Amino acid sequence: MRCYVLMGVSGCGKSSVGTALQVLCDMAFVDGDDLHPQDNIDKMAQGVPLDDDDRAPWLADVGRMLARHEGAIAVGCSALKKSYRDWIRQQVDEPVHFLHLDAPRDVLARRVAHRPGHFMPASLLDSQFATLERLHEDEWGGEIDIARPFDQVVAQSEDYVRGTMI
Repeated sequence: MRCYVLMGVSGCGKSSVGTALQVLCDMAFVDGDDLHPQDNIDKMAQGVPLDDDDRAPWLADVGRMLARHEGAIAVGCSALKKSYRDWIRQQVDEPVHFLHLDAPRDVLARRVAHRPGHFMPASLLDSQFATLERLHEDEWGGEIDIARPFDQVVAQSEDYVRGTMI
């Protein structure tokens, strides 16, 4: 296996964990925020949640990024609904593993509030939790409790990736 998506609501640590895995597992990491069209960024910056029409091209780009990369790769992408994860998987000819970086809302609200300069305001956190669908039994992946110390989060993520790499 070589395709991984670090998923979860804003502030869960997708970029931080992805950067750590890039080094520890000798894999590429792409921050899915960098794949958003400017219209999406502008909308979120104004405190307006994205709808499925906004997300569809972005999710397809995430899937294409996974599909065209040679070697192991992780992409940080909220992938909140199963249908969003399905859009990503449709672009890739091999299994995609989703690591759900998860914590209670209050933990994530504190993180988002202390994240200067990011286009995603804390006001959209509730809409993300309302949209979130946990991984289904037919999906490849696992859940990582990010309320624990960061080194433990990274270690569990690394163990998952190393245990699934071929």
